[in-house]
Amino acid sequence: MTQGMNHAFGKLPDHLLIEVFLRIPICEWAQISCVSKQWASIFRGESLWQTAIARTWPFASHRKRWPGPIPRGSCRRRYAALYASEHIIAPGVEADELIGHAFLFLKEQLERSILPPPSSILHGTIIDQFIACGKSKDNAHELASHIWLAVINNLEENQRTFILLKRLAQEGDFVLPYPYSRSYKVLWRVFDKLFTDFRDCLNRVDYSELLSCAKSLFQPLPSSWLGY
Repeated sequence: MTQGMNHAFGKLPDHLLIEVFLRIPICEWAQISCVSKQWASIFRGESLWQTAIARTWPFASHRKRWPGPIPRGSCRRRYAALYASEHIIAPGVEADELIGHAFLFLKEQLERSILPPPSSILHGTIIDQFIACGKSKDNAHELASHIWLAVINNLEENQRTFILLKRLAQEGDFVLPYPYSRSYKVLWRVFDKLFTDFRDCLNRVDYSELLSCAKSLFQPLPSSWLGY
């Protein structure tokens, strides 16, 4: 941006700058928020995100009550939830803010720098959120499983993710009532990533322990999991 353009934009009031920013691809928002203190303040505030939600997902403001353990948060948080729902969890399907918030909650908990809570607690929190918002037990269990798969599939392939997946695989099969029981589809995906995407990270002891856990849960095992 030239000095003249910067000076001209600097004279615009916030509400006009918001109209300009909304016409710029979202992938550039992080960069333009660093141009000036005024612009940074706009991106930290609520007005831009509230307007972006109203323009992109006009139906999103219809839900007035938000019960349950997962907070709805700021307009910026709500925008992130809606964006994740539409572009990451279920591309091509109408965005669902509730699903997006559950996705963000689980992803952030699993990516914590300290040890994340057991998967049973995280899974139960998501189930409680869905039921509190009116979902049936069957629907809550199905949606929670879908979110777990979306999060696992979007974790970076690094040493920390390897340790996390290994912990999830070795947590054991908790005897919990439905719908709080863990989904076998999710457990299958955890083992599948360990035995395929992270095979080079496994030593012989890790492989033997994980294979023993897998055999206790699934039969038959796919050939891609076999052979150290």
